[in-house]
Amino acid sequence: MSGCRLMSAIRVSEFGAPSVLRMCRDVSVPQPGLRQVLIRVHTCGVNPVETYIRAGTYSRRPALPYTPGSDVAGVVEAVGEGVTAVKAGDRVFTTDTISGGYAEFAVAADDCVHALPDSLDFSQGAAIGIPYFTAYRALVHKAQVKPGETVLVHGASGGVGLAACQLSRALGLQVLGTAGTAEGMKLALTNGVHLVFNHREGGYTNKIMEATGGRGVDVIVEMLSNVNLSKDLQMLACRGRVLVIGSRGSVEINPRDCMAKESSIMGVALFFATPEEKKECAALLSAGMEAGWLRPVIGARYPLDKAAQAHHDIIESPGATGKIILTV
Repeated sequence: MSGCRLMSAIRVSEFGAPSVLRMCRDVSVPQPGLRQVLIRVHTCGVNPVETYIRAGTYSRRPALPYTPGSDVAGVVEAVGEGVTAVKAGDRVFTTDTISGGYAEFAVAADDCVHALPDSLDFSQGAAIGIPYFTAYRALVHKAQVKPGETVLVHGASGGVGLAACQLSRALGLQVLGTAGTAEGMKLALTNGVHLVFNHREGGYTNKIMEATGGRGVDVIVEMLSNVNLSKDLQMLACRGRVLVIGSRGSVEINPRDCMAKESSIMGVALFFATPEEKKECAALLSAGMEAGWLRPVIGARYPLDKAAQAHHDIIESPGATGKIILTV
């Protein structure tokens, strides 16, 4: 395979607004090295963290220029030396990429490439990576949930939220969820949530407390901590845990709310998962695909050259309704 092949890809040459995402049609197709896989990309998931990185506000900044995107689904084009788990022609999805996923081709390390069963299409494959692996890390590795506990997914209608709902139900938890629109609430109810609440309504936290008989919830999966963290601490049961998955700014809390219930606030970052933890997660999610409870929900779809619009909408839309993806 000649190294002079060209492809279309989104490139970021400066940090800033969504407009810095620019389509380039003369990018060299990357080549797979040792234990790397070259994938012909069909779809790529769009995650909120990619907007923070693009804006330059995230804790880690890639070297410029770069191509965003970690969650691709497609077909193996070629494999590098030492790759044995997949071969050319296999349908796969990724949990990370080396070269970036907003492109026609992407290279990923072989331990980040997973088989995509025929029961899921490429759009669904692009919605697995960060959402489901993050949900598993939060619930199992960090909160160490037990069957019978109550979990509140605070923002249940987006990619990670829906993944957390499906996984929580499969783990035997009592699942409560919130969404900001009627469509989002309906979506949550059809994806594992037992009871759903509108987090745009006044007094919704009181309704959640009433639903638990005043006890509170054991675990909260929090997507917007800068808005909700103080309320979360007041809704926890004794020794409850808040899992911080998303935040867009600072927030003021009263530490006494933690002291009163011996509760914990835990940050969740997939970046810190060990290889063993990733293998454990992959095994459970593979079983979920076979059993049928892992079923990603796709929201808005954008062509690759509309990546800037996708970045705008994932942050500014009034309510999430499934995973946003780019089609290539």
